Formats: sequence, structure tokens, C-alpha cells
Amino acid sequence: MDKDLQSIQEARELVKRAVEAQLEFRNFSQEKVDRVCYAMAEAGYAAAAQLGRLACEETGFGKPEDKKLKNEFGTKWTWESVKDLKTVGVIKTDSKKKIVEIAEPMGVVAALIPSTNPTSTVMFKAIICVKGRNAMVAGPHPRAVNCTTEAVHVLADAAGKEGAPHGLISSMSVVTIDGTKELLRHRDVDLILATGSSAMVRDAYSVGKPAYGVGSGNVPVFIERTANIKKAVADLISGKLFDYGTLCSTESAVVCDAPIKSQVVEEFKRRGGYFVTSEERSKLDRTMFDFRGAINPEIVGRPAAYIANKAGFGVPPETTVLIAELKGVGGEYPLSREKLSPVLSFYTEDGWRDACHRCIELLKFGGLGHTLVVHSNDEDIIMKFALEKPSFRVLVNTQAALGAVGYTTGLDPSMTLGPGTLGGSIISDNVTARHLIQIKRLAYEINPINPPEKITPQRQVKPPDTRPKPSERSWMEEIEERIRLKAGNPPVLKKEDTPVEKTHRTEREVKKPATYGSGISEEEIQKIIRDFSE
Repeated sequence: MDKDLQSIQEARELVKRAVEAQLEFRNFSQEKVDRVCYAMAEAGYAAAAQLGRLACEETGFGKPEDKKLKNEFGTKWTWESVKDLKTVGVIKTDSKKKIVEIAEPMGVVAALIPSTNPTSTVMFKAIICVKGRNAMVAGPHPRAVNCTTEAVHVLADAAGKEGAPHGLISSMSVVTIDGTKELLRHRDVDLILATGSSAMVRDAYSVGKPAYGVGSGNVPVFIERTANIKKAVADLISGKLFDYGTLCSTESAVVCDAPIKSQVVEEFKRRGGYFVTSEERSKLDRTMFDFRGAINPEIVGRPAAYIANKAGFGVPPETTVLIAELKGVGGEYPLSREKLSPVLSFYTEDGWRDACHRCIELLKFGGLGHTLVVHSNDEDIIMKFALEKPSFRVLVNTQAALGAVGYTTGLDPSMTLGPGTLGGSIISDNVTARHLIQIKRLAYEINPINPPEKITPQRQVKPPDTRPKPSERSWMEEIEERIRLKAGNPPVLKKEDTPVEKTHRTEREVKKPATYGSGISEEEIQKIIRDFSE
């Protein structure tokens, strides 16, 4: 059979199984769901090193030891962050507003997986999907099919041992563009969770289904004059070296405050940073990007020396990062783009205002809404950056690569970082399990339009009343009668009472001033009637 047809058929079969599995799994208790998730996280954590090596061998990107750490982060760290989250039944009660919140799963999730972080991302997504009682079908990148399917197999086997239905989580193994499109467009897929290139995310949104998508990073880092320079540079170097820059949250450009430039440059050189010449920069431009501005996959996640050699120039063996000084941002400056490798662009600006404008330029050229870093000890400047920059993650005095995903910060641990509407996404959060449940609300009346006491209750069937029926009364007379009855008052003597009825009263009764209930006079009764009528 043609490979495209095989891929399409596989997508259909996996979705069919996922639907059946999810219908069963949605009835699991919170305790059972958590046991399944815990087993998945433990299995993924135990296989972190093996899966890291497999991902490196298959894709050629990054470092096995760093992929191991990402796998551990995507499993155990993820579980620890969501284990106390309620995702089954009643999850919240607001006694003041009289609202009860009830969790509902999304259904079947189609999860697109990138080639740069395949095993960590697919395990992360599987855990947060299952935590919300969803099923997941993964669509791997063609360059990372084997490692992705193996990671899913590890977690699915662990889930099955805890009673999860077969087919709850799965991955396509025959991957083509047509097969992936079939997965995304399948009528039984309820949500798309897309992590990958901007083109992949656009394709996910174009399907017309609910989708969470992420954008590119191109993260600018401002080193302000009050910063701890040694720490700032150490964070930048370690961020670029982590898995050789394959995380979308990795630092992409340095914006250096002019008064401290010489110190910053010296610290970079001390830590193995290599500042390229203008000729070498031109060679990097041509090697790393094509005429359309698309990144060359052969340099993604590769060491600095490899990239330099590929570009046609040599660097010292101890080189950690290639650094190119630039004067502008845009198509004329290819290295001002996101680079996904240990290559940094370097800008010098005099003062935080000019640095602010430069950071905005960089974000607009491929990183809107994603991440920005400020190294500074001036709280006013830090707050200005937080308030004014088009970025939904503004990190302070930390590494960008692992800070944005929640490893060095208190942000939600996540391998899917939303850039908000600025970056073409519906979400600006770090996506996690709480984004994969829907909330049903049971709401009781607190501001009645028709209060119960104003509505005549439906009368129960009673034996026939043989007493003389009173003559028809107006609504005002009816109200008067109800007030008197409620107060325990006898009927008020009316003018139309017959002389015969009067003669039955004693002289004492006739002369005695009329009182009603417990010491309530006729005058007080009339006041109550007037007040009620108003």
C-alpha cells in the first residue's frame, strides 16, 4: 500500500481506538486517574536516559545528557506539578455565589510533536492529557518517529498495567503530511495540541478545530548596567549550551547596556564565547539560513565548532558559543532570527530605553508573546520591561532556556509555551493539565426575579370545603387578609355586618377598642397594608 494511504489509515484507526478508550476512561475516579498518571511518570522517568540517547541518535540534535534531563522534567516534574489538581467530578464549590464546578474532559487530543524535543514533549503531553481524562494520539515529526513512538510505548505500557484502556495514548508510526492532516481533521478529534514550527502551528489552526499552539522564541536578553555581569553571562552561556539551544525558550540575542559592554565581552570570552568577524558572520548567514530565511536543519542543535566548520572557518576547540555583533534586526540581518543553536546575536544600546526598543524589534521579528529576560538590580527598570514589552514571560536574573519552562522559576512546568494572540495563539500560559479540562457550572439562584414568597404555591388536593364561600375580593383585600392571617388577627368588623351578627356580641365586646393579634391595633394593621402596597 502507498505510504500516504498507510499513514491516513493508521491515523483513522488510532483515533477510533482513542475514542473507545476515552469513553471508558472518562468514568474513572480521581484516584484511578492519578494512579495511571503516576505510573506513566515513573516509567518515563526511569527510561529518561535511554529515550534521550534514542532521540539524539535519530534526530542528530542536542546532547543525550541534556535530553535525559528534559525527559525527567517532562515526566516527574510534570507529575509533581499536577498531582494535586482535581480533574474528576466536583472540583470547586463557591458557597457565597452558590456555584458548583464540575470537571469534564476535552475528549480526544491530537498532539503534534517537534523534532527538537520529541521524547520529553510527547511524555509531557501524554501525562497532562490523561490527567484530564483525555485520550491522546501523537503525530511525530518525520525526523523523530522512532523515539516518539518508543516514548509513547513506555508510558502506554505503564498505564495499561494500572487498568487504563488500550488505545488511550498512542502514536503514529507511519508519518506523512497527508497522514498528519488526516489526524488533525478527523471528525472525532476534539482538540489539537501543537508544538513545533510556526508553519506547523498555522496548519493546526487552519483545520478549524479548537487548538493550543505555540510560536517561535527568538528570546532577547537585556544585560542592564546594574546587573551581576558574571551571573548574567553564565546564565546566557549555559542556556545556549543546554541541548545545544534546541528549546524555543533558549536565549537568542544579547542586548548589552553600553557602559558595561567591555566587561560583558570580556566575561563571554573568558567562558569560551567566540566573537566572529564580519566575514565569518556573512558565512554564518549563508550557512544557517536559506534565501527565504528558513533555518538549515543541519545546524540545529549542533556544537559551535561544528557550525563554524560547516560555515567554512575555524574556532578554538574550547569555543562554547559563536557571537555575532549586529547593527539591526530584520531580513537583512539573518542572525537576528531564532537560531536553535549555540549562536548568539549581540547588540549594544546606551540606556534601558534604547534597549527596550531593540528588544521589541527582536520580538516582532519572530518572537512576539514568547519570552524576554532582564538581568538587572533596578526594580523600576525591571517593572518597566514587564509592563511594556510584548512578551508573556518576562524572566528576571535567570537562564531563559530552563526558566521559561518552569525549571529555574515558579512558572508551571511545561514543554508547550503559549505566546498569546500576539504570537498567533489563543493561550499565553505555560500549557498544563488544567488547560485540558472543561468546567461545567451548577449555578443556584441568588438574585431572584420572582422570589418564592411572591409566588402562590400550587395547592394540594383537599377534601371539599363545605363552609360558605366568601364573596370575590380584590387583590388588595386578598393582601390585607393574608397579613391579618399571618399576624393571627380575627376579621375586622365591617359596615356590611348584619344587625343579627351585632346582637350576638356582648356590650363589653362592642365597647372594647379593637385589637389584633398580640396587641396590634387596627391603625398599625392599616400602616402595614399601606407599606406593603407601596
